[in-house]
Amino acid sequence: MLYYLFSYLDRQFDFPGAQVFQYLSFRALGAVVTSLIIGAVFGRRIIDYLRKLQIGESIRDLGLEGQMQKRGTPTMGGFIILAALLIPVLLFAKLSNVYIVLLLVSAVWTGLIGFLDDYIKVFKKNKEGLHGRFKIVGQVGLGLIVGLTLSFNRYVKIRIYDKPVVSTNIGSVSVYEDIKSTLTTVPFLKNNEFDYSSLLFGLLPDEYTWIIYTAVCIFIITAVSNGANITDGIDGLAAGSSVIIALTLGVLAYLSGNARFSEYLNIMYIPNSGELVIFCAAFVGACVGFLWYNSYPAQVFMGDTGSLMLGGVIAVVALAIRKELLIPLMCGIFLVELLSVMIQVSYFRYTKKKYGEGRRIFLMSPLHHHFQKKGYHEAKIVTRFWIVGIILAALTLATLKLR
Repeated sequence: MLYYLFSYLDRQFDFPGAQVFQYLSFRALGAVVTSLIIGAVFGRRIIDYLRKLQIGESIRDLGLEGQMQKRGTPTMGGFIILAALLIPVLLFAKLSNVYIVLLLVSAVWTGLIGFLDDYIKVFKKNKEGLHGRFKIVGQVGLGLIVGLTLSFNRYVKIRIYDKPVVSTNIGSVSVYEDIKSTLTTVPFLKNNEFDYSSLLFGLLPDEYTWIIYTAVCIFIITAVSNGANITDGIDGLAAGSSVIIALTLGVLAYLSGNARFSEYLNIMYIPNSGELVIFCAAFVGACVGFLWYNSYPAQVFMGDTGSLMLGGVIAVVALAIRKELLIPLMCGIFLVELLSVMIQVSYFRYTKKKYGEGRRIFLMSPLHHHFQKKGYHEAKIVTRFWIVGIILAALTLATLKLR
């Protein structure tokens, strides 16, 4: 909104200083500062309001040290993240940009799914919350929206460069064409582009690639969203890990949306995707602001309202900038946490069927609870997970040159 306001003032009245709103860096800085203020300052009021409504976390006794002391801690703190994310984006981003609209829809959509889950747990006193099948339906619905939008929206394109044409008057000029494409980026390979149409194996015309691509979107959004949800088990882990991932995505979005840098790094240039830097900046600020209250010992929990939204938004940003194949590396913390649960459950069921008694690989899943059972303090676990997340982020950015 501010972008359009100051653009109008600049055009009509040559308003002093209005030009700064044309700069992506200035608007990104404004977004991150605004989100930090909303999260850190107004978050206190939201927590007090949640406590007034007696929206406290119902804790199951899993035999973890210090666990029962958290009983009654306000939950649904994801509203803090949502407010600190959406308001700066609405203020500083170009709301006509298809990627911004898609991310706003994704944040609200996944936030609502999480809210329904938290509402059932808190107000209906049902510890199971929203049934898993309904969560999956919601995530599949978002995957359909994202997949179809990225497949058919006329503003979603990539830029293909031809060889430079040399002219004696103007020098070397790059000739390019913005096209609809199902290309994505493959890490660590020299020719690092993969076309989803190849998954049709010649059985169907390329026009049906959108079916494959939409299925990929559904899978990625569901996996990352659930991974973030499972990671949200100890104070500050999900929010801190999301900050690291969002910073990485912000760098990738900036490079992918900048013609000069993308050409220099020989990566895919995606017109209009640079605006996602604003969203990533607000996302970082919102998570850091929330960490002010969620770091150990937590004064508020994000609940599914926040955790499902974090994973969903991260997945959609990665898909928008065609870096979804980097998710296993970039979101390694979420992946390992999710796999630890899947492995534990599968092995338990297998051994129960074979031996009549279920056996476990981990002391407890998700993985962070395994380390708690081994006697590690949760603050140490979170810090070490963050360090691993930073290493994974560095490796993700290294794929820009390591091929």
